[in-house]
Amino acid sequence: MDKMPKWADVILIPLISVVLALVVSGLVVALIGESPWRAMQVMVQGAFGSAYGWGYTLYYATNFIFTGLAVAVAFHARLFNIGGEGQAAMGGLGVAIILLNVAWPHWTVALLAAIVFSAAFGAAWAAVPAYLQAKRGSHIVITTIMFNYIASAFLVYLLVNVFRVQGSMSPESARFAPETSLPNASEFAGFLGFGGSAPLNFSFFIALLACVGVWLLIWRTRLGYEIRAFGHSQSAAVYAGINPTKIIMITMLISGGLAGMMAINVVMGEAERLVLDFVEGAGFVGIAVALMGRSHPVGVVLAALLFGALYQGGAELQFEMPAISREMVVVIQALVILFTGALDNMVRMPMQAFFLSLRRRREAQAQNSPAE
Repeated sequence: MDKMPKWADVILIPLISVVLALVVSGLVVALIGESPWRAMQVMVQGAFGSAYGWGYTLYYATNFIFTGLAVAVAFHARLFNIGGEGQAAMGGLGVAIILLNVAWPHWTVALLAAIVFSAAFGAAWAAVPAYLQAKRGSHIVITTIMFNYIASAFLVYLLVNVFRVQGSMSPESARFAPETSLPNASEFAGFLGFGGSAPLNFSFFIALLACVGVWLLIWRTRLGYEIRAFGHSQSAAVYAGINPTKIIMITMLISGGLAGMMAINVVMGEAERLVLDFVEGAGFVGIAVALMGRSHPVGVVLAALLFGALYQGGAELQFEMPAISREMVVVIQALVILFTGALDNMVRMPMQAFFLSLRRRREAQAQNSPAE
């Protein structure tokens, strides 16, 4: 029997965690002599107060949806994939290779190719840690985080020595052909006030489709059942005939592919070229997004929206309140990650005790009440 209602696990606990994080963030802001209430107003207004703000919030949220789904899929098999940074970087490499070397007649065709190549390159980068876990017993946390650094160094080498435009000092590739440009928010949602400066683009809908695909995979397919069964009990799954090597490999390939697809939003949609450090920590934020979203696609979307608002609101906070530095904004974001991730049990355990005592009280009252 569950210790507390499902709605409390999915909604109440994350909400309390966010409120606690914001309270502590407010104390930090107050300590440097600024108004916490004013800072909160600036962040909310910057993230949601205009079409421009919404454009950036949803743009960041798109990145976090992809990386959050990647971590969530691995979580269902009790695999802790923290290699989203490197897998997304390799996804960007796949996008650049296919868009720079093939003449595409229309962005729709180019988008399909970019999806395939970004997912394939991300999955390939996750395949080696998955194999080491399945066959050699190497811990997936250690190998995936090591592969982040390898991917970063590899991408720097390629951008400096292979993709860099002749005569340019910038470590970036040539711009993609105009035919591959994804429609931005001003083209498909201009009636809502979005302008050309908003980086939100068509890949947002690809992220939402990925959420639907993950939901169907995990809860409506035999493979999804095997992944969840393996995650709940590996020994029981093996007894039921589920091959652990197969589940580890397939789950990590799917996870890496989802992380790699983040590159569609940044590399193809916004930068329209391969640039250095385009992932910008989205792979690690995806861990907090998956934790806060309870590894469910709907929860991932909501958590990604929250972190997208924190990123955009934090940028506006730096601009409107110069006393709050970039480092202070990072502290605020880190506090939200800390409370919703690492300190989850600090909220969960008291709430479980509260609902359990409430249930026992009701049961006792029902037993003591006279029968009619």
